[in-house]
Amino acid sequence: MYALIEYKGKQYKAEKDAVLTVDKLNAAEGDIIAIENVLLVSNDGNIQVGTPYVTGASVKAVVEKSFRGKKIIVLKYKSKKDYRRTIGHRQGYTKIRVEDIIVA
Repeated sequence: MYALIEYKGKQYKAEKDAVLTVDKLNAAEGDIIAIENVLLVSNDGNIQVGTPYVTGASVKAVVEKSFRGKKIIVLKYKSKKDYRRTIGHRQGYTKIRVEDIIVA
């Protein structure tokens, strides 16, 4: 059984006990979150496609840990204008573990 979910503007394939890396959440480790935006549910060949979401379907997940990704260097440069800027950025991420997929 698996489900395609939309979370924070991105789509993920959620299976039981799968670990997903999503954008940073304001939740503590061990918190349970419910994701209601389920686009598709496949249960042993029986596929339900939502328009746009499957009614009554949800995914429960547990927050495992929050971390920051690899540093990205952004360089801005304009020729002949003596303009140079270097900026670093590290995106925040959260790992969640899918506990259950609920279908109504």
